[in-house]
Amino acid sequence: MTSFTELPLSSALQQRLATAQFITPTPIQVQAIPCALEGKDVLATAQTGTGKTLAFLIPVIEMLQREPSQKVRVLVLLPTRELAIQVNEEYEKLRGKGLSRAALVIGGVSEKAQILAVRGGSSLVVATPGRLQDFITRKLIDLREIKILVLDEADRMLDMGFLPALRRILAVLPQRRQTLCFHAGSGARGHRLGAQAGRECPAASL
Repeated sequence: MTSFTELPLSSALQQRLATAQFITPTPIQVQAIPCALEGKDVLATAQTGTGKTLAFLIPVIEMLQREPSQKVRVLVLLPTRELAIQVNEEYEKLRGKGLSRAALVIGGVSEKAQILAVRGGSSLVVATPGRLQDFITRKLIDLREIKILVLDEADRMLDMGFLPALRRILAVLPQRRQTLCFHAGSGARGHRLGAQAGRECPAASL
């Protein structure tokens, strides 16, 4: 695959990719996106700067366009609020008018706007584990309809001590879901976390 136009995407998403000047996919996008579009789980090793954000956002947006909902259907977990904000900014470039804004659920900032976004019908939640675990404990968010779980920089989340929070979050998600797991290192811990959902697509390593 040498162009995003070769992917089976909606014409609206193809147009937004072109407008954002995303023309030629990176190696991680070539390997991960087709599998993800087929509904398969993905486990990939990819360094920062290889285009992994787009590797999961394209399948996520395509699914949300195809199956619109007022419930939370996609959860993206990241280790820091800075990374969560970056992912949200990329999503804003590509979501178009037909999709709702993402709900950012992150620490270090006021939770009021985050609660309003979650209750306002956002179908995508971009979160850090600590704040999301707090929302779950306080029953501020319903994750029973999640269809896609994205773990970005999974190894870093483990290094930062988020394993208990991740276990608590995974426990409330539906068993039948798609998992897209990306980590930057070669450690076995990130692989084990991503493999919990069952890997159906060959692991990519970039």
